[in-house]
Amino acid sequence: MPKVSSVTVPYAAYLRVYEPLAAFPEPERDHWARYARRSERPSYQDELRRSLADLLPTPPIPVPVHESADAFVLESDGVVCVCPWRTRLRGWQALAELPEELPAPVLDAVLPPLVRMQAAQDYERWLTRNPDARPWIRTGTWQVPLHWFVLVGDEERRYDAGCGEVPPMLRYRTPMVQARRRVARGLRTLKDSIGEGPMVEGLLDVGRWLEEFHPRSLVELDYGGLVHILSAGELEDDRSAADVAAGIEALRQGDGAAAGLAYARLAERWRAVRDRRSAN
Repeated sequence: MPKVSSVTVPYAAYLRVYEPLAAFPEPERDHWARYARRSERPSYQDELRRSLADLLPTPPIPVPVHESADAFVLESDGVVCVCPWRTRLRGWQALAELPEELPAPVLDAVLPPLVRMQAAQDYERWLTRNPDARPWIRTGTWQVPLHWFVLVGDEERRYDAGCGEVPPMLRYRTPMVQARRRVARGLRTLKDSIGEGPMVEGLLDVGRWLEEFHPRSLVELDYGGLVHILSAGELEDDRSAADVAAGIEALRQGDGAAAGLAYARLAERWRAVRDRRSAN
């Protein structure tokens, strides 16, 4: 399968759900079973490059014309699990969020209003035929949303500095039941301690999303392309999941000072990453 480009796209992190083959109806299950046996499969960088390449024509193509037939695949305890790309659905959802990300003049220059309006109308028609559709992948740009770290534990952290053509990697992977349990516990503590706020809203949203998947699924938090803008030392020292867990535990114990210190570490770390966005 040809690649669009060899250029590394650095700014996206991902939260993925891998469902066992048994969770998919036929004939989709058969498609993914055959797909999983392929010797070569595209990477997340290939997916992102294809999406960016669609913005180059005039007029640009904000959402693929056809849904992707690709997926990420892993095997856990002998069970093949699949995370479909669903690039078209995610493209529509990302398009709806763009006005919050870009100033109006920049957005109009990249994606003219008429192009966005036509894409929105296509999405509305598609949703009437697919009312229960949901993505298997969520994307964070220039950051890992802090509430994502509630789903995972520091002991599930895997870091590889890479070597030669092998890029660095930083990810967490946890069973679905554990992720749901952590969300529930985190929500109880945050609601009791600080009430409503962005962290609680984000956890409620991601918790509802997780409930839509098979209980034997796996949840993966992947730093994705962010590893290319962070130094080896920054990646090695990044213990964001541990900081989030420490902050929530401190709130549970009524120790506001310790919770504040954990949050300060997180805020400083991710502010430095987001600041690179304006430099690009």
